[in-house]
Parts: sequence; structure tokens; C-alpha cells
Amino acid sequence: MISRQEKADAIRALTMDAVQKANSGHPGAPMGMADIAEVVWTDFLKHNPANPDWYNRDRFVLSNGHGSMLLYSLLYLSGYDVSIDDIKAFRQLGSKTPGHPEYGDTPGVETTTGPLGQGLANAVGMALAEKVLAARFNQDDYVVVDHHTYVFVGDGCLMEGVSHEAASLAGVQKLGKLICLYDDNGISIDGEVKDWFADDTAKRFEAYGWHVVDGVDGHDAEAIAAAVNQAKASPLPSLICCKTTIGYGAPTKAGTSSAHGSPLGDDEISGTRGNLDWKFDPFEIPDEYKEAWDCRQKGAESESNWRQQFAEYAPNFPELAAEFERSMAGELPDTWESRMAELLRETAESAESKASRNASGDVIGVIASLLPELLGGSADLTGSNCTVWDNAQPIADSSPGGNYFYYGVREFGMTAICNGIALHGGLIPFSGTFLTFMEYGRNAVRMSALMGIRNILVYTHDSIGQGEDGPTHQPVEQLSNLRATPNMSTWRPCDTVETVVAWKAAIERQFGPSALVFSRQGLPCQTRDETQLNNVARGAYVLRDAEDPVAIILATGSEVEIAVQAYDELSSEGVAVRVVSMPSADVFEAQDLGYRDSVLPPSVRSRLAVEAAHPDYWRKWVGLDGDVIGLPSFGASGPGAQVFEHFGFTSGAVAAAVREMI
Repeated sequence: MISRQEKADAIRALTMDAVQKANSGHPGAPMGMADIAEVVWTDFLKHNPANPDWYNRDRFVLSNGHGSMLLYSLLYLSGYDVSIDDIKAFRQLGSKTPGHPEYGDTPGVETTTGPLGQGLANAVGMALAEKVLAARFNQDDYVVVDHHTYVFVGDGCLMEGVSHEAASLAGVQKLGKLICLYDDNGISIDGEVKDWFADDTAKRFEAYGWHVVDGVDGHDAEAIAAAVNQAKASPLPSLICCKTTIGYGAPTKAGTSSAHGSPLGDDEISGTRGNLDWKFDPFEIPDEYKEAWDCRQKGAESESNWRQQFAEYAPNFPELAAEFERSMAGELPDTWESRMAELLRETAESAESKASRNASGDVIGVIASLLPELLGGSADLTGSNCTVWDNAQPIADSSPGGNYFYYGVREFGMTAICNGIALHGGLIPFSGTFLTFMEYGRNAVRMSALMGIRNILVYTHDSIGQGEDGPTHQPVEQLSNLRATPNMSTWRPCDTVETVVAWKAAIERQFGPSALVFSRQGLPCQTRDETQLNNVARGAYVLRDAEDPVAIILATGSEVEIAVQAYDELSSEGVAVRVVSMPSADVFEAQDLGYRDSVLPPSVRSRLAVEAAHPDYWRKWVGLDGDVIGLPSFGASGPGAQVFEHFGFTSGAVAAAVREMI
């Protein structure tokens, strides 16, 4: 019979062999955490390798993603669609085993990790989603949502500020099904962490409101198992502090930074094999080891039992069952399309002038009535972001079945937690903050895009029109940043109509996040004919036109009003110009060439872009013969209208620029 130690050593052997073959990677953490992983995956983790997307599986997150060979070894050994050839192709182009775990590349990988600390925040989002969905769908004698989220973290994860933000929220919400196992090995790239990381981690997490099991020997399987059982019995999120030796088994590099981020070398690997009494060739895992690790039958039985329970649940609660299956599948209800079309027409007919942040709030209220899975929130700016609606139900420990979450001043944690909610499935998260504070959560925004997940980012106070708060709160470069991010769709609506279209597009978008950027100041509703109304969804369209225009003015958001005023001035002088509203450049770029050329004819080379943000992005649209009225500097404090005039965002300045151009 294969012992626990031998099973853990299989992870160590695969890790050091794969890193050595790739001549690249991080063997230390997987070798140090192998015993912890063996206990969690053998004794506790509820999963089915044959169906990695089973709804009620436990989630496993490797937050210290540089230790990816730990996860790949576990997936291979337990029976996922990861072969020994995939292990041999570690870190090679196009393989299932990239340098850090990548969501969508490898069956069983729940989230992309590598930027330290974010995996912990993702795990908080997954645990929060489980609690919300359990409150919504579980009924007496029918528990259809019931799983744990396990997350492995290292010293680096807990140094990162996002870990404080996420762990604090987890404690407030009493996410009792979140279990965090801390690899306390005392080593990072620069050496022993005692000189730069001397926190009392146990007391820190106790202060957050977590259940803490301290001083666990990370190489003692029975001690680890006892700690996990304690954690599962607690109504609080749990931190298990495991003292481990990085690079466990290596004769000279174990316990040193030399084991962290580079291959061990042939001599060290030979010595490790001797220390572990591992008698097998590189990448050789005997059948009895694979049989000891194989989780396929156990996983199939777990899923089968759950499916049997759900089959009994469905006839007793048919509406809930249908809603559960629809939301977990990411499908929209049958009423979605007709109701949103009706809302667009109502909005166009009302022609109401208001700030686009307020228009967004109106749309959110309608969407929330259609989609019970919508889960909103804000980073302590709920009123300013207009992210809450009349019938919103705040989520609290005592009332977990709500649909609105108060994140507090935690932009990074909020965005990363929403990533976890989106990854869990069954909920559509959106979150709000000021556009300039996107920078606090920037890397989590990037991770949303990298994974291609539906995370809706509401950003208000979108320009110098924000006014008196001044340049600290006035975004300049953020729009360019968002637009340059692959897989990101960015909308900056000019009025209520474009706001409806932007929200509809964000909800319907299955691959990638959406940034919805809204104004603080009031905006007039533009008049449109039926064709223009339909073309808003194409990202850019002709809003005002003339026969044989000699120039084109492109604008977004609040600057569309200025462009239309300049159009009226120029038209009165007999100057034929076209105004193009471009609420979403990436959506416009995805249109067919014929449509793009109909909006921006190549023959009209005099083009002027107007946006109260950094001008460089717009060079691609105006060309060498065009110009941009933008903001190459930071803003200034003062009433919004005065600040706009101060920086040259006036209809007169736009008209003058067109005259000079032609």
C-alpha cells in the first residue's frame, strides 16, 4: 500500500523533473507543500476529474501560482485530462502546463494566478458566491449548493496589500466555507523573510475575525488533517498556518532561497531522490502510485449523488431549479431581449437629460428586475456611483441571500473578489468606483481580461468634468489604459440612450470584462432617427451629417454635446461636417469594413477627435491629416464647466480647429 509520504513524494519528483527539463520554474513551494496538498486532495477535496465544471465541486486555488507544478502534479495524478507528456511540456509554448496556472488552458484550473495575493481574493469571491447562492437556492432537506473553497497561499501572497483587503471582508462576512492553508516556509526570492515580513500572521487573521490554527507541522499529515477538520467545523473563514521547508528533500538547497525559483540541478535532484528513497526514473510514476492517487471513481460518485439530489429537488421547486440551471449555465432569460428593446425605445422617447451615472443607475434597476443573478457593489461610493437600486438587498452575514455588496474602500480587493464571483458561476458581478481609482485595482482588471471573464466595471466621474475635487480625482490616462487592454470592452456613453446600449452589451458579453464609464455632470439626450438608434450598438455611428462632409468630428461621452454644438455653428456657416459618436471603439473595430468605412470614409481625411482624456489614443482614428483636442496634462480644481473651458473643451474651440484643418 502506498503511504501518504510516498504519494507526496510523487509530487516532489514530478516537480523537480519538470522544472529541470524546462530549465525554468519554481520547485521549492511544490516540494514544500506536497504533504499539505496530499491531505487536502485525498481526504477533503470534493471534485470530479471527469467533469471539472461540476457546479457543486469544491474550488481549489493556488494563490502562490509560481508553484504551478504542485497543481499540475495533482491534476495529473488524480485523473484530470493532464498527461505525463503535458507534465514534460511544462512551460513550453502551447502546452497545457504554462509557467503559472492559466484559467481555460488546463482542466481543473479554477483561476489564473501568479500576481501574488489575488488568488486569495478570488477565493474570497468564490466563497462569497457559494454563500449567496446557497441562501438563494437551498431548501429544507434539499441542499444543492454546498461546497468549500480551499486556497493555498505563501508569504508573498500575505505581504501583498490585496490580501488584507480580501481577508478583512471575508471575516466580516463570516465565510465559513473558505479554508486558507498558509505555506509558512520563511523564504522568498531575496532570502529569509524575517527581515521584511515579521507580522504575527495568526493574530492578524484573528483580528480579521478568522478562525486560526497556528503552528501546524506542514509535513505531518495527521496534524494537517486535524487542522482542516477544525476549519470545516468553524462558522468562520479559517487560516491554517503550516510550517514547511521549502524544497523539502533537497540535500543542500532545502530551506534556502536557492530552491525557490530555479531548477535544482542534476546533482541536487540525484541527492533528493536518495533522501526521499525515490527509486524511479524521471517522470516515472508507477501504476500503484497512480491508483493510490486516482480520484475519478470517488469524484463520479460524489457528482452522481448530487445529481440524484438535484433530480429530487427539481420537481419540488421547479422554478428555483430552472433558475439555478439557467444562471449557472450563464444564459439570459427569454424575456431579456424584448424588455431591453422596450427600455431602449422608452429611453429614446423620453429624451431625458441627466448625468450618465444616473442613467446607469436607472438601467441597473431594470436589469436587476430581470436578472436575479446580478450582484452589484461599490467601493464606498454607492451613492456617487449610482450602483444601488430601489429593491436592492444588501448582503450581510445574517442575510447572505442579497444582491448588493458593500466593499468598503478596497478597490483592488473588490475587483479581484468580483473575478472570483464571476469564475464561480451563477452570478454576474458588477462593481463601482471613480474612474481614476481604477488604478488601485488595475492588476485585477488586467486579470479579468486575461481570463476572459464577465466582470462588469462601473467607473464614474469620468473626466475633468468631475470638477472641484481636482486632478487627484480627474482621470486622464485611464481610458487609454482600458482601451489598450486585450479582451476589454470599454464604453463611454454620451447620454441615456447610449447608456442602455452599453449595459446591454456588457451583460450579453460572454468573453471578457466590460468597463462602463459614466459622467458626474448632466448630459443632454441626443436626438436620433431609427437607423441611428439601431447603430449605437455597433460602437460608433453618424450622429449628425451633411452632404459631402469635408471634415469629421469624433467624440465620446460628455464631449459629444460639444461636438454637436460645433456642428451647429459650422453648419450655419455652410461648412459641411459630420459628427460621429463613438461610445465603444473596440465594438466599432469589430464591425465589418463596409460599415466602418460608411461611418469614417477614407476619403475624408480631415478628422478631429474630441475627448477630455489623453489625446494619444485617438491618433489611430484621425490619421496624419487629423488632429485631437485632448488632455495631455493633469486637470485642475474648479467648477466642472469652468475647468472644461479652461482646457479648451468648448464648441468654439472645436469649430475653430475644424476651420483651421480644412
